[in-house]
Amino acid sequence: MSLNDPIVPVVTEPAPDAEAVLVAEPQPSLAAEGLPFRFCCFVTGTDTEIGKTLVSAAILHTLVAGGVRACGMKPVAAGATERDGELHNDDADMLVAESSVHLPVNITTPYMLRAACAPHIAAKLDGVTIEPVPIIAAYAEIAAASDAVVVEGVGGFRVPFSDLFDSAQLAEQLNLPVILVVGLRLGCISHALLTVEAIIARGLVLAGWVVNEIDPDMQFADENVEALAERIPARLLGRIPYLEQPTAAEAAKFIDFAGLPGWPSARD
Repeated sequence: MSLNDPIVPVVTEPAPDAEAVLVAEPQPSLAAEGLPFRFCCFVTGTDTEIGKTLVSAAILHTLVAGGVRACGMKPVAAGATERDGELHNDDADMLVAESSVHLPVNITTPYMLRAACAPHIAAKLDGVTIEPVPIIAAYAEIAAASDAVVVEGVGGFRVPFSDLFDSAQLAEQLNLPVILVVGLRLGCISHALLTVEAIIARGLVLAGWVVNEIDPDMQFADENVEALAERIPARLLGRIPYLEQPTAAEAAKFIDFAGLPGWPSARD
């Protein structure tokens, strides 16, 4: 199947007993994409293994529980294994599980790479070159089939995909509001502030940030969060405590998404 083939999305109906239904507020159209504005965001992080997938899944979980047709996208995933004749990646699979719109894997993850290493290395090992056009085309198909799209980056904000293309450039081309996930551990203040500078320098909107406690033994955790709150020019959306068995539903309890650009309003 090519990216230009027509796609018939499979939509999973949300649970009928959801407490509230989220209603998308009217928004102006985005001329660049030629598509009506829906809730869309790009989730990045201060590093790898700090909770980007958990937060992305929590966003999807909240949208779907509110009746929104939502789809997650992991454009580049490294560390895939073959199951039933198809490559799978745990992060990509988690987004699929929390989505209500289901599209072919070559659309939601155009680059599924086998080696669990930096994407440009994994791509070279697989004999492929990560390019922006297939990703942008796939995103357009997802956006056309959904009312909300959550795009999860890979690693930190500026990860090489090839000699000419990196994840920061992808964020620029998608031009979506950015949500930053800060893994709360020693060194996170510098990592977070440098990432914030890089996001703003590219003219992107930093819509909010989420603290994810990944080190249960970290000292002065509150003081670190206070230092970040004083310096990051965006709203702190929530603070996820250390979870022994993290799930999207549990993480979502600690995040307030209201007020994000394009976030649907709730109705009873």
